Amino acid sequence: MVHTFRSFLRKKVERGEAIVVEKEINPELEMPAAAWKLQREGKPVFFPKVKGYPGWSIVSNLYGTRDLVAEALGVKKEELVPLLRKAIEGRKPYEIVDEAPFFQNRAEADLTRIPVPLYTRGDGGPYFTSAVVFAVDGEYGLNASFHRMMVFDKNKVAIRMLPRDLYHYWERSGGELKVAVAVGLPIHVLLAAAVSTDISVDEMEIANAIAPTPMVEVEGIPVPAEAELVLTGRITEETHPEGPFVDLTGTYDVVREQQVLVFERMYWRENLIFHALLPGGEEHKVLMGMPREPTIWREVEKEGIEVKGVYLTPGGCSWLHGVVAIRKRREEDGKRAIEAAFRGHKSMKHVVIVDDDIDIFNPHEVEWAIATRFQASRDMVIYEGVKGSSLDPSADPITRKTTKVGIDATAPLEGREKFVRAKYEEWRG
Repeated sequence: MVHTFRSFLRKKVERGEAIVVEKEINPELEMPAAAWKLQREGKPVFFPKVKGYPGWSIVSNLYGTRDLVAEALGVKKEELVPLLRKAIEGRKPYEIVDEAPFFQNRAEADLTRIPVPLYTRGDGGPYFTSAVVFAVDGEYGLNASFHRMMVFDKNKVAIRMLPRDLYHYWERSGGELKVAVAVGLPIHVLLAAAVSTDISVDEMEIANAIAPTPMVEVEGIPVPAEAELVLTGRITEETHPEGPFVDLTGTYDVVREQQVLVFERMYWRENLIFHALLPGGEEHKVLMGMPREPTIWREVEKEGIEVKGVYLTPGGCSWLHGVVAIRKRREEDGKRAIEAAFRGHKSMKHVVIVDDDIDIFNPHEVEWAIATRFQASRDMVIYEGVKGSSLDPSADPITRKTTKVGIDATAPLEGREKFVRAKYEEWRG
């Protein structure tokens, strides 16, 4: 069973598997501080009483671990990446329905009525962090993508747009693009919206291949019917400074001039639950990193290499460091996998290739593979002066050039018996 946003939170609360903060909480700094501290327990953090917003509540870390994501999707943790890959390759058209719970309330857009958090004292303002933007292009169809948005007026935000699909939609619109922004979405919708695909791909068909995803049109734009909150408006030619803001690496991103999104209408469910995605937190890492793993898997597999697992590690910000487990059949498979993995995720900075006897989710096992199966003089691949991630504060801030390193920590096929780990018998005492 795949849960909705609400049903999963309800399940965790009813089973005592969520942290419920009964004290009334201020969304400005206090709520983020509490959520940041409590996320360490690996549970959703629920704030049912929000100061100044009676009847509204906030949840953070709802999908903060792979175990939580797997539970919400009704699968095992090891099945997550294959499931997402299968959905990307086998998209399914969704159903358009007439009704949605968020039509219970509607009004002119007024962002002061929404508990948008101020996360840290260094932020440029309150931020929408879990919002997915939906837009329609006459040629390419529906696009769904994550964008952080800084509130600076009653109905205006500065939206961070990289030169990708939504930005191209805006350019093609002539400088004024109608959009719908949704908050409080089920996990399969969030994962699909975070996938990097061709501009012509409708991400909601990926979501619908994972689980039924009924969509409803809001002012001509399809959005998931299960959303908690939907705002409609226009991305304009006007610009406004956006930032500073904490990025995936836990460091502050620079201030940039970004497009202004002017909201016009808002729709919301009764007793709305606002999804606060902690910037740089565990949930941020899971939702940003995991959707890149299928593309790494695909590129390595294209080399004729059997892939057993891919993991963008939390210590590497779930973005810059990856581990790929393969079933090695040729001596050159390790180095070929390195090259392919970097093609699959161009922002990755370091990648480790291991054999399939290594648990890629266990950093001690990965380190053991490096310690016992890797020699830098022959097993390291270095790419100097190549384009990396804009999130990496150590890369060149203008050109984004960096040095990438691949580590082949697979055991050689010849003399492989020297590299087999000893196992103790299982004791049933």
